[in-house]
Amino acid sequence: MTGIKAINNSLRELAVAAFGPLDLLPQDSLAEKLIGLELHGVPAGPPRLTSGLAALADRLAGLDTRDTEVVVFGGGTGLSNVIGGDSRNPTWPRDPFRGMKEIFPRTRSIVCVTDDGGSTGELLRDFPLIALGDLRHVLLSSVQQARLQRVYGLDAQGAALVVRVLHDLFNYRFTARPDNVATLLAQARCDMAALPAAMGQGLGDLLARLFTDQRFEPALGRPHCLGNLLLAMAIYREVEQGLAVSGAAILAGIDWLAELIGSYAGAVLPCTTTPACFKALYANGVLATGENRSASARRGYPIERVFVEFVDAPQVPEAVLAAIARARIIVFAPGSLFTSIVPILQVPGIAEAVRKNTDALKILVSNLWIQKGETDLVRDDPRRRFYVSDLVKAYHRNIPGGVRGLFDAMLVLSLQDIPGNVLQNYALENKVPIFFDKEKVQALGCNPVEAGIFSHDALTERQVIQHDPGFLARAVRTVWACRDHLPGREKSALPVGCEPAPPLIKRDHETPNRRMHGMIERLAGLRMTDTAREQVTEVLWQHWDIPLGHLAFFDGVELVAVADWPRSQEWDNIFSFYEPESRLIKIRDDISQRPYYFELAFLVGLGQSLLGNYAALKAMQPLETAGEQLGSLYRITLCPPDRRRCFFNEVELRRYLCLARMKQSDAEPHSFTRVVNGDEGFTPPGLFFGLTYAWYLDNRFASHIEYKMSIFRMGISELIPYQATMYHRRRELVDFFRQVVFGHDEAAYAAGLGDQRQLPQA
Repeated sequence: MTGIKAINNSLRELAVAAFGPLDLLPQDSLAEKLIGLELHGVPAGPPRLTSGLAALADRLAGLDTRDTEVVVFGGGTGLSNVIGGDSRNPTWPRDPFRGMKEIFPRTRSIVCVTDDGGSTGELLRDFPLIALGDLRHVLLSSVQQARLQRVYGLDAQGAALVVRVLHDLFNYRFTARPDNVATLLAQARCDMAALPAAMGQGLGDLLARLFTDQRFEPALGRPHCLGNLLLAMAIYREVEQGLAVSGAAILAGIDWLAELIGSYAGAVLPCTTTPACFKALYANGVLATGENRSASARRGYPIERVFVEFVDAPQVPEAVLAAIARARIIVFAPGSLFTSIVPILQVPGIAEAVRKNTDALKILVSNLWIQKGETDLVRDDPRRRFYVSDLVKAYHRNIPGGVRGLFDAMLVLSLQDIPGNVLQNYALENKVPIFFDKEKVQALGCNPVEAGIFSHDALTERQVIQHDPGFLARAVRTVWACRDHLPGREKSALPVGCEPAPPLIKRDHETPNRRMHGMIERLAGLRMTDTAREQVTEVLWQHWDIPLGHLAFFDGVELVAVADWPRSQEWDNIFSFYEPESRLIKIRDDISQRPYYFELAFLVGLGQSLLGNYAALKAMQPLETAGEQLGSLYRITLCPPDRRRCFFNEVELRRYLCLARMKQSDAEPHSFTRVVNGDEGFTPPGLFFGLTYAWYLDNRFASHIEYKMSIFRMGISELIPYQATMYHRRRELVDFFRQVVFGHDEAAYAAGLGDQRQLPQA
């Protein structure tokens, strides 16, 4: 503590004069001034003023933090960059030993495990594992020069060479099945001979096992990042047979690989060893499962709440809770707002463990850029840009207990030193920074610290703006040094945070790989070509919200030649339909050559199949008066319940038909009608259901339905009360699909809607 006492003495001496040396530093708060001094050096000025600043700068830079315990939370790229630079970047091996691991060697990363895209998603098809991609990414960034030198007897040049080889090995991606280890290494251009003998032997053993362990046979046939396979194999070294894996095996595998490549056991920890998935509840009532699906769907509505759903009761490694309890500094790394920090803090016990450590300095690093699908729309007002205060509110809304006791300070990137033409170029690419509204952030009870912690090299070489791992680590060290001088937390304008709720646990305890096997078994017995079966399997895998129960109401997919297509396209261009008599989904053959349209066509047909043979009779009858045809009357007569094959029970089916604007007859309860005016178009209930089914899963599909749902973006006019009726009817339709069709009826989801949204009155 001698260094900190000396810094405090310097601060007292420099603050005595009316115009003191600290006034030479242009920043506002003391923390901002000290970070500016540490990063940019002593400003020009009279020696009588600058000499004390120079001494202070030396003491800040020389503060010994080698034994300071640090915990950093985050996801892949943001956390990796904070720890030691983005290890996926091709330029990373040029300077791989910077960041938190350099200044704080006793840094432990606690990583989010709900990613499901890319190679990670491919692994989930075959193994009941947590997501490994972000763990692999952070693991490589955690390699320390000192450990490579101490464990393997390397000099600085040798350590740098090892990192280059590891970078090539862990980041190599293949799309075609490799024949053997030698071919794989040749394709990766990886010289294993450059590695220390023990490291090369350990990694070579993992590579060999990939081709001899039958559990990995399916995985080798999929596109993969080799580093993910190596990490998975390190875990399965601990499992003699079968796919079931314990939390202890996961941790042992990660630790073994960490020590092998030059990090240390416990340096990288998963927030939970229980497989889990991410769910986003949007302001229009749609609940989407999966990070990848949420990001790609571009819902067009702000995210209301996010949830983590666990396969089983979530297990938090004891090492995670122990690391949090021992930490002197806790950092929340920048990254995707809803898919990096929030899922970690929704794991039961973690947020509370952070709050209980009242001795630690807790720093939130703000994101730099708006992210499509997450922070491009503001919940409170979708018409305006996203600000840092919106970031804080989103954390508060989605973290059990809110942000109370989590953030002592908030590091925010200063944009004032970034050339205007660079920001202009970003704007032309539709990339917008998250703007810093300092007064509002302060009013929320945070201590914002603005600093120029962006990478000058990345700006110069690639014209990109990103956090600089070295600057960020030095900024954290500076805030740590002056923590006693941080302003007291103001009374927060935030409401009381949401109470911790029981974790969401899948009722069927089904892991993604078990779902995959269930899909394959079901589709194997259905009538369709092998090519169509592969296409359907891929569509179903991409949409995790489709339960296996939805596959029970059709017996196959038939591709129909264009010349034989039986449906008129006068009113729509949906080239698929479900035929109740044959229980087949029929798709026009030419559509099968166009993946996007095949996906849409199949989803529409799959949705229609849930209605099954619900209608015994469908008829369109003319409506005439005084010899003049005014329109038509569309009539449906329901199939008797004892002969009906349908996903819905009687109450649910009748509820849907009413939502589709069919009127139940008072005289004949099994009869439903709808008046169609003149020659207006009309979407029958079956097609409407199929379109809404596809739209719910991905609103890029079925623009007809998206148009109907656009009322959620409008203000309800007092001049047209009927708007409120339409609003509520469409809301009820979305709720029906969320709750009944896709089975998301948990109280937590309902609470997420009920306590956050003010609905207009009908």
